[in-house]
Amino acid sequence: MYDPSMRVLTVLELLQTRETVTGAELARRLEVSPRTVQRYVARLQDLGIPVEGRRGVGGTYRLKPGFRLPPLMFTGEEALSLALGLQALRHLGLQALTPAAQAASAKLGRTLPHALRESVQALEGAVQLDASPWVVTTDAALLSRVLEAVRATRTVRFEYVSHRGEVTGRDVDVYRAVHLGGRWYAVGWCHLRGERRCFRLDRMRGLSVLELGFTPPDAFDALAYLRDTLTELPPTHGVSVWLAAPPEALAGRVSLWRTDLTPEDGGTRLRCQREDLEGFAAFLLGLGCAFRVDGPPELREVFGRLAGRCAAVGAGDTLAHDPEPGAP
Repeated sequence: MYDPSMRVLTVLELLQTRETVTGAELARRLEVSPRTVQRYVARLQDLGIPVEGRRGVGGTYRLKPGFRLPPLMFTGEEALSLALGLQALRHLGLQALTPAAQAASAKLGRTLPHALRESVQALEGAVQLDASPWVVTTDAALLSRVLEAVRATRTVRFEYVSHRGEVTGRDVDVYRAVHLGGRWYAVGWCHLRGERRCFRLDRMRGLSVLELGFTPPDAFDALAYLRDTLTELPPTHGVSVWLAAPPEALAGRVSLWRTDLTPEDGGTRLRCQREDLEGFAAFLLGLGCAFRVDGPPELREVFGRLAGRCAAVGAGDTLAHDPEPGAP
């Protein structure tokens, strides 16, 4: 559920919001044994926080009456920046951090003076952030390990799955983690290829941080490198689709990264380069407007396969997977 430090902080949070908390309830909330709860309480006491306990069946814990941690002080702009930053996390492909962001937002609200808290809550309610349809979900724990390696300048080892499904083992000196076009990338020196490379985090498997250290280059602009690299990559599929909706109706619904939208015949011409045509086909269907596929032919073939799968589901059949192309 949490690492030990987070569990200790959770104990403190519960003690600050409740007059008393039983050891059994703490054990249940933290998914640990009562003995472990006692160790967490002892850790708080070692830090100078006056936690009082009553032993025996139904034993409880509480903070010494009158004790409160000093509140954090934020300006209005600082509080708004934190609140909006917490909202934006879910739009970076880090859905696993949503519960933590919500908990942090609640803690932020409790630390603010009443007037500032009401102001921030009003602004939060007035803002809506729309996630790009191209955002790829990324393992937050994996990103954390990559960032740990960047901070400690340690080489990472992982298996990498290419867009063709090929798997290779890699040792990489990661200089920076970059979020671009809805995806998280690690940019650094690849020992296998002997040159700088970029790697999508959602294609990494079994990443570990090695003891081997490295010296990162000075003033390296990972974002600029990544933009140049992705621009130079040979396109897998050039897509051209006409959408029966004006460009303004598609604002916020279509990523503009490596995508061209131009008005045409009362609708919009969409041109882009894409690897995953089945995912792109599902995206087009989700737009909810009529469209015409002018290319590539492989995209029309994808729609043909999807139509067969939808017909099978509509007939009540159980569809385990899409048959291989050309299979009877």
